[in-house]
Amino acid sequence: MYSIGPLTVAPGERAEGLIPVGTSSYGVELGIPLIVVNGIEDGPVLCVDAGVHGDEYDGQEAIRRVLADIDPATLRGTLVGIPCMNTPAFEAAARTSGLDYLNLNRIFPGDADGSYSLRLAATFVEQVVPAIDALVDLHTGGTFGEIAPLVILQGGYEELATDLALAAGHELVWKGGKWGGTVRHPTLAAGKPAITIEAGGGTYRESNVDLHIDSIRNIMRQLKMTDGEAKLRDSYTATSGTFARSAAGGFFLGHAEPGETCKEGDLIAHIVDHYGNTLEEVTAPQDGIVLWVRRIRTVRPGDEVVIFGEVLEEIRP
Repeated sequence: MYSIGPLTVAPGERAEGLIPVGTSSYGVELGIPLIVVNGIEDGPVLCVDAGVHGDEYDGQEAIRRVLADIDPATLRGTLVGIPCMNTPAFEAAARTSGLDYLNLNRIFPGDADGSYSLRLAATFVEQVVPAIDALVDLHTGGTFGEIAPLVILQGGYEELATDLALAAGHELVWKGGKWGGTVRHPTLAAGKPAITIEAGGGTYRESNVDLHIDSIRNIMRQLKMTDGEAKLRDSYTATSGTFARSAAGGFFLGHAEPGETCKEGDLIAHIVDHYGNTLEEVTAPQDGIVLWVRRIRTVRPGDEVVIFGEVLEEIRP
């Protein structure tokens, strides 16, 4: 038997349910929705989550499709899907929750006595992390921007999580993630491999759903949860990530696409006023790769407009 939150799932069975976190002001129970498929044979417990940001949709649908297609009779171990971690943010169609306006991707491990988002993070750490062996966190660039397909490998945890990262299948490996508080952090701190996979954004695309599905299935093969050999690239490109923020507000015009290479000083974007006068130019700080580009044209002082990746090394598995 496998247990997580309120669910107990026998071998060969599947179940779904909600780990409760709180009740809304209109009387609806809020929490973490789970889909669990427990295989016939023993194996690892892989958790795949999406919807940490409510405006990132492709990973949510990918999880539902993968879980629906899994046959527990051929599964070794257990697959836990969290299709929408942050349901209040999904309800608001926004990056942050409409209940407390916190960014869930910056506040783990949370606070059981805090506002809803803090309680949500704390509930995940208390009830999900102990019940899994590995974590894959799915994201897109959200409605505000689009990101090249890549995997984020947390700096300092390369030995623990590199195998999982390479199995995601994307050429770009963003090493670092200097900010804290993501869902990766408490999982890695518990000694369990965890990665974030990014692809797409700006809008929902079936092609990005397919990318996430391919990553999940290849990771399952890497973990020997399903038959077949995991497909690995001959080489991967490790990058850093540097956020460029606007100094001026105005209308944003990008001149590079996610995944495009650039040279130091290349014009990546510019910001104009309502009369078409250039207020600011955004140039590449070094040779490298454009990782993320803003898609929302409204820009205010201090807004993120581009993420640059400096090439660090080549990774050969």
